[in-house]
Amino acid sequence: MSDTVHLSLDDLRDLIKRCLTRNGCDDANADAIVNNMAWADANAATSHGIFRLPGYVASLKSGKVDGKAAPDVSVIAPAVARVDGKGGFAPLALERGIGKLVELAKAQGIAALSLNNIHHFAALWPEVEKVVEHDLCALAVTAASPMVAPAGGTKPFFGTNPIAFGWPRKDQPPVVFDMATARMARGEIMIAARDGHTVPDDAGIDENGNPTTDPNEILKGAQLPFGGYKGSAISMMVELLAGGLIGDLFSYESGAIDNKDGGPPRGGELILAMDPARFGNPDTWLDHSEDFFAELAKQSGARLPGSRRHKARLSTPETGVDIPKTLYDKVLELSD
Repeated sequence: MSDTVHLSLDDLRDLIKRCLTRNGCDDANADAIVNNMAWADANAATSHGIFRLPGYVASLKSGKVDGKAAPDVSVIAPAVARVDGKGGFAPLALERGIGKLVELAKAQGIAALSLNNIHHFAALWPEVEKVVEHDLCALAVTAASPMVAPAGGTKPFFGTNPIAFGWPRKDQPPVVFDMATARMARGEIMIAARDGHTVPDDAGIDENGNPTTDPNEILKGAQLPFGGYKGSAISMMVELLAGGLIGDLFSYESGAIDNKDGGPPRGGELILAMDPARFGNPDTWLDHSEDFFAELAKQSGARLPGSRRHKARLSTPETGVDIPKTLYDKVLELSD
């Protein structure tokens, strides 16, 4: 028997939506999650695709997340918009807020969008790409619940606290990176545990604070930041931007109120959008940055972040995707 199940992207989308609606999502929320989740799988970003669906369902079943939330968008300063997510999942809040962020950035040159009272369980690069499509550069940050020990510490305190950045290109897909400030993304640790793989010896520690390559022990202990004190400092910055600045929860606060159902904790997200045409020369900024990318490409072996995602998205509409059979069977069970 095959260990994987092959699905077309349309079948994948239908499966995800059926599961979400049967567990308490209305169409608006389900469609937004489907767009985000299936797009991750279409880009071979499997740690944030349908792999996350059981976690979404767990939070719907436990009542932690409102699957029928109607996010509300407001402008709270000339260049600042805010979305109150109303206790729902992040994708619909993002869909409703990004248009206003783009509008303000085009008018002011720089703008910010805060998303509050949301449950973020996805990659950051999809929302960054949506901003960059409008010839803006973008930066997004979000925190989570405690998973990562600070440098020198042995207990979870930070979330994996990702940062995503995007830059538009001329006649090319945008350059977008999305990285955890942890040594590895949480989803990658979880997939390694599921598949019986080891992880690098600097990815995390066990419950006693000892280094380990066993992802199961790390999930019981703590992940580590990348680059020691440097990654730890950047993770702290994310906490302050996605918590302190926008008036939302720090990771330790989110963890304290979380019901530990396996789904996303409550928290916030900050997205900044900047218009290069309003900062430098409106006629040359794009060509100037293309010169930079061309110079970088001269180095053998160098590649731009996100290039593998862009390559995958060109083929998956025809080839479809493979998902583990155990996951497929789980989703079918949850859809009954």
